[in-house]
Amino acid sequence: MTKYINSEFLRFVISGAINTGSSYLLYLLLLLFLPYSIAYTLSYFSGIVLSYYLNSRFVFHQALDWKKAVQYPLVYAVQYLASFLLLTLFVQVLHISDVIAPILVVLASIPLTFSLSRRIIKGRATKMAHEH
Repeated sequence: MTKYINSEFLRFVISGAINTGSSYLLYLLLLLFLPYSIAYTLSYFSGIVLSYYLNSRFVFHQALDWKKAVQYPLVYAVQYLASFLLLTLFVQVLHISDVIAPILVVLASIPLTFSLSRRIIKGRATKMAHEH
């Protein structure tokens, strides 16, 4: 079981790096025209679509499913609120650069995002695998 979780987690980290890199590049581009909070919000939401695809197909080897796709943004709604508060703390209170702060936010949120994503995408299949 540990080997299975570790391989999933490794794939999650790889897909997350791809998704994060893409979202961060979009953030930097938007930062040229928009305040950091709006740039972050837009790039964050664009990453949700890519994340669902990568996590379903590459990380957890599950078929794409409309019901799960509709539920999946709930993971990111919770994460977004926590991340946005953390981003605001980093930028406004700790005076960390608005270019660097999102990287720190992403690193802090990896374990939460993995467990919530796995729960939504694998659903009951995860519970049944534990029982057998």
